[in-house]
Amino acid sequence: MKRFAATTTVLALWLCAVVAPQAAKITTKAQADPAFGFKGLKTWAWSAGGAGDVFVARSSTDEPGPIKQRVAPVITAALAREIGLRGLAPAAAGSPDISLHYYLLVTVGSNAQLMGQFLPSVPEWGVPPFLTATQSLNMITRGSLVLDVRSTSLGQVVWRGVAQTDVDQAQSDAKRDSIIRDAAHELVKRIPFKK
Repeated sequence: MKRFAATTTVLALWLCAVVAPQAAKITTKAQADPAFGFKGLKTWAWSAGGAGDVFVARSSTDEPGPIKQRVAPVITAALAREIGLRGLAPAAAGSPDISLHYYLLVTVGSNAQLMGQFLPSVPEWGVPPFLTATQSLNMITRGSLVLDVRSTSLGQVVWRGVAQTDVDQAQSDAKRDSIIRDAAHELVKRIPFKK
């Protein structure tokens, strides 16, 4: 009886591990202006042109307006929270030390495998040449969150970060919002603020 209970527990744990949804893999890249010192920054604000823009390049009928209306509050709240956690306060009046502007890019990519793609170009062992044919084709919706940090004293972008992940069309809005918050966290933690 004890062995059955132990086996059942192990199977239940294994099933939870296999069935549990995988976390979205977010890759980030960042580049800073080496001449700009990030020391002593205290205040921030959204850029004069607005907090951000949304660009959708999946089909000719895509409209970025509804997407921006849905995700803009999530993105701005997540970025504001993360900037606050790094010690910067929103500028109440006057000129902030830095201004932020985000871009959300939604595009389509593909991943294909071709018959014979891993064979050498001239096989020495007698495989006759043949035309390549697609064996596997996977269309991917990819989302990228780009964040620009602009120095108001210099009037130029001093840091840019990009967080990118694949978007599953079947995900719920709550899951997508969670991915946006994770992307904002990953981006802001790469800004080299110094106290």
